Amino acid sequence: MALHRPLARLLRAQPDAALQLRRRAHSVALVGAPLSRGQVGIAGDAGCRGRPAPPPRRGLRCQVHDFGDLNFTQVPNDELYNNLVLYPRSVGLASQMLADAVSRAVAAGHRCVTLGGDHSLALGSVSGHARQCPHLGVIWVDAHADINTPLTTQSGSLHGQPLSFLLRELRDKVPQLPGFSWLKPCLSASDIVYIGLRDVDPAEYYILKNFDIQYFSMRDIDRLGIQKVMERTFEQLMGRRQRPIHLSFDIDAFDPSLAPATGTPVLGGLTYREGMYITEEIHNTGMLSAVDMVEVNPLLGASQEAVKATARLAVDVIATCFGQTREGAHIAFEGLPTPSSPDESDSEEQVRI
Repeated sequence: MALHRPLARLLRAQPDAALQLRRRAHSVALVGAPLSRGQVGIAGDAGCRGRPAPPPRRGLRCQVHDFGDLNFTQVPNDELYNNLVLYPRSVGLASQMLADAVSRAVAAGHRCVTLGGDHSLALGSVSGHARQCPHLGVIWVDAHADINTPLTTQSGSLHGQPLSFLLRELRDKVPQLPGFSWLKPCLSASDIVYIGLRDVDPAEYYILKNFDIQYFSMRDIDRLGIQKVMERTFEQLMGRRQRPIHLSFDIDAFDPSLAPATGTPVLGGLTYREGMYITEEIHNTGMLSAVDMVEVNPLLGASQEAVKATARLAVDVIATCFGQTREGAHIAFEGLPTPSSPDESDSEEQVRI
């Protein structure tokens, strides 16, 4: 996955002083998850597999453990579920592999960064993370709620359904798909906060309201401001106790003018400043444990510049999660130097002049 190389350079180059996190490890595991079967249609089945290589950026120094790209196998004869849901066996198997990889990374003491791939990969990344951190909280930054069930989805794409499989309150509303027997719900409604919603299906809206899931739409961000949104997010997730945070970030949360190379863009998204503020504040909690970066699709960029801009934005999101700030990422600075004493006396200097 081409994002690995520039991202690994960036993470290694940042001073350790910028990564004083509450958890014991200052190390990051990179897991490539080229999962594309959860999203079909205009996004392209293979689109989310590729990654443009953004230029090297000013970096973040920490220990980087590159787990490489997982090798997902397409299940032959992967028939529709209920004549609608696409590639259930392929997505289920890939998600199980990813869950194992994320679980191993977190168990080894790393912060885990999963580079996707479509958003169905959260089935695996959140499940694997929850094996090691069963009380985690999830911040889902996205234009879409991704909480349709296999019985309410209109598109049949599993990238619009991962949270319905993960939510305990929906256990009796989600059928057992082939390839999903390993997956058990691991989140409660109070464990999730959405940021950036602006394209929510009717069934999803019903779920958000009836199960009292905290969400901040773009209208809420306009009304409250991003600072208040983050304050309320942390109050919801960590008001009573500190716990690990899983950030699942869909690049389409940004306005399409900033992130054009993605499959389901929606006008009116996050600004660059709002997106960076979200990740800066999550980093400042010291509790970030895992990150998903999903839905960067090079096949959908109208030009190479559009593709590069989207990739650079994804890199900035991840870098900010690990200490890059808009003030710069600086080494420890002890103090300003003072001028040394002159070699000549003032009178000798005057004579010389």
